[in-house]
Amino acid sequence: MQWRGRRGSRNIEDRRAQRRAGGGAIRLGGGGLGVVAIVVVAYFLGIDLTPLLDGGSGGSGQVVTQSGELSDREKAMGDFVSVTLADTEEVWQGVFESELGRQYDPAVLVLYSGITQSPCGNASGATGPFYCPGDQKVYLDTAFFDTLSQQLGARGDFAAAYVVAHEVAHHVQDELGILGKVNEVRAQSSEAQSNALSVRIELQADCFSGIWARRAEDQIGAIEPGDISEAMNAAAQIGDDTLQREAGRVPMPDSFTHGSSAQRQRWFERGYQSGDLKQCDTFSTRNL
Repeated sequence: MQWRGRRGSRNIEDRRAQRRAGGGAIRLGGGGLGVVAIVVVAYFLGIDLTPLLDGGSGGSGQVVTQSGELSDREKAMGDFVSVTLADTEEVWQGVFESELGRQYDPAVLVLYSGITQSPCGNASGATGPFYCPGDQKVYLDTAFFDTLSQQLGARGDFAAAYVVAHEVAHHVQDELGILGKVNEVRAQSSEAQSNALSVRIELQADCFSGIWARRAEDQIGAIEPGDISEAMNAAAQIGDDTLQREAGRVPMPDSFTHGSSAQRQRWFERGYQSGDLKQCDTFSTRNL
């Protein structure tokens, strides 16, 4: 992905200079072996491990922070996210104007290190990147990109860009009124029904991410050879079935919250090939 030296977004809220005191180590009993893998799997299966963070607030919601300098890599990752966010803003503004006849109100993206607070609860390495409808912000610790590459095998800058685009896609769903309506239904549903709706939300976000990739390629010229393959690989590596197998479990579709690897790849590709919002209706199809 061609991103160096390009325009960044103004909608970045950088909290990384305020770091959680104590370094955010995780307390999982004997020695912490395999902690990173556990945290990643917990995130993608919808399990929040924040209460297990060493020195945690014990439910009080208080986050202890200390000032710290950003490393060169952290600065570079901040620039990368800013440029990627700017690309999503350009793409979605064009889509909203041409297809919906309205303005797109972009999300703010919060960069943090360790733990930070949001209306949706504490954001941490245990929750992973997420979109919070309460303040319409995306929360991202760029250290997650290292986990994505080193622990999950989803390497390449476009794999990281796919993560950003996916979370922004949830904001697009929010802007379109989809996210609020589905979450209202989920709140009144059984766990299995709620999980099934969550899968449809996530797969639609993957499809929207594909639309972004297609338009970033056609309109912005930011896509390089191999980038789409990196996104497809990332979609495969973070499918619920793959993550459950990596955790030593037999995949259980009723517990899926994001979709299988094949489903995530299929819907990203559908968005990329079509570039059309209408092709991303995951709620009216029986075949995901």
